[in-house]
Amino acid sequence: MSKSFEMELFLAGVLNGSHATRQRHLHQAKIIQSEIARRWQRETPWVWQRKHVVWFLNHRMSRRSEAVRYYYVLTARLLARRLKQSWVFNL
Repeated sequence: MSKSFEMELFLAGVLNGSHATRQRHLHQAKIIQSEIARRWQRETPWVWQRKHVVWFLNHRMSRRSEAVRYYYVLTARLLARRLKQSWVFNL
């Protein structure tokens, strides 16, 4: 891939709230993207499946606090909304 994926452009249509909230979602989405790319070589959200995001939430966030996991689930829901998927993520 010659050009890096722009997560900010990808989420622009579904991001709302304060500047800090938007920045948090962007930061977390980039972390989710990098972990999925490292594990499955899936560079963009367009090629992700639900199992990839669930893996991230279950395995990479397992040692995080409940509050941190909650905010990552919110970001995952934004990603699903942008992809027009009906994915459900439980805490």
